[in-house]
Amino acid sequence: MSRRISWMVVLGMLLAFTAACTNKKSANPLANIGTKQPDKVLFDKAMDAMKHNRFDVARLTLQTLINTYPDSEFVARAKLAVGDSWYAEGGATSLAQAEQEYSDFIVFFPNMPEAAEAQLKIANIHYQQMEKSDRDYTHAKRAEDEYRKMILQFPDSKLVPEAKQRLLEVQEVLADREFQIGRFYYLRESYPASIARLQSLVDKYPLYSRVDEALYLLGQNYEGQMARLRNAPTCDAHGLPRGCTTEAVKARYGEELTKLAAEKYDRILTRYPIMDRADDAKKRLAALHQPIPRATKAALALNKAEDASRREPTTVQKMMGFVKRGPDVTAAAKVGEPSLVDPEPVSPNRVVQNEALGAMAPPGKNDLGLTIVKPEQPAATEPAAGTTPPPGQPFGQPAVSGGTKPAAADENELKPDVPADSNELKPVDNAGDQALPPPPPQMNEIQQGQSSSASASADNTPASDQEISSSKKKKKKGLRKIVPF
Repeated sequence: MSRRISWMVVLGMLLAFTAACTNKKSANPLANIGTKQPDKVLFDKAMDAMKHNRFDVARLTLQTLINTYPDSEFVARAKLAVGDSWYAEGGATSLAQAEQEYSDFIVFFPNMPEAAEAQLKIANIHYQQMEKSDRDYTHAKRAEDEYRKMILQFPDSKLVPEAKQRLLEVQEVLADREFQIGRFYYLRESYPASIARLQSLVDKYPLYSRVDEALYLLGQNYEGQMARLRNAPTCDAHGLPRGCTTEAVKARYGEELTKLAAEKYDRILTRYPIMDRADDAKKRLAALHQPIPRATKAALALNKAEDASRREPTTVQKMMGFVKRGPDVTAAAKVGEPSLVDPEPVSPNRVVQNEALGAMAPPGKNDLGLTIVKPEQPAATEPAAGTTPPPGQPFGQPAVSGGTKPAAADENELKPDVPADSNELKPVDNAGDQALPPPPPQMNEIQQGQSSSASASADNTPASDQEISSSKKKKKKGLRKIVPF
């Protein structure tokens, strides 16, 4: 009897041990939605606290989860949620803390899908703190860098389209800042500085809503240099090689400036044919006696899509713009790819050197405080007496020379300083120089509201004038043309 009881005890113990092992194997995994594991309970509690804006409680609960269960599968999501709590709380201090939390998440979990989300939120933090284009641009520049980083590091993320659209809006603000600075330099007649800013703008931000204005202003800068060149003193006064005539130098530099101005007007007509400055670009090309190009159908369709994607600010948005800290980005394009790499910036010194503008500035330093590096000039031979150089120069024909010697340095040589009235461009006076033909009327005035009087080129290009004209919209009230001098 006792032996039967002992066997039953042993059998009962075996059954109990087997049942215990079976229960351990059938435990619910942590990933199960209905699990009651303590780490999942803590995570749910933190999410509920965040939903009710109890951010301190949420962060304390999440930190408890991270410290108590370091091997939990909820640790990664808990770290990201800590950043979300700071992000949702708002304020400069909280946003800075959120950025730090997101950066730490990317460092610890770079291969998780949530890493792209964390990088996007870092960029959004600076996007929210952007100011208008005429204010501090620190956050706008940081937002541009962070959005680019997100797009380049996580190209397969589903969040890339959102990052690209935000990047286009940020670049609209940065481009407008560059445009305003370039326009300021133009009004001050600091042409190399204005050209450097505007050329960098059109190279870096081709989708800027006023890129046609920037290109037109570039052409006007070169025409302003042409007007200054006409009044420039003798060659030797500027340190140019001896033995050249004033007329030869003016013709050479004038031809280069005409070519550069025509390139900017051509760009408007071939890349942005339906924008506001297209007609004015045709007028300037006709005045400079340059051929007028015509856009292709592909360029026309591209420009139409870009222009159609932009929106004009509503009346409420315009009123809120006076009290709102952030910029108005309604004019940003909704199609196209944002620029992800910065081209080489253009400097005023490079403009002076490469575009042969050193002939109009004295040796040493210009009005921008920058040392001017003059390009090497080939020695020009003086025309024989009684002979006239070939006609047909676009800037003006050289005069008949009778062996004129180079003139001495003139104390009253033209300096690149701002004239007494910086908002007035002096008219060109050719009364004392019969060799140069008078310039086209209002060469340096930015004309407004005038239709093109020049006929289009007769080449057989895909897009016709009727197609371009029908694609143009009415003048947008929000886009004002530059006030003429």
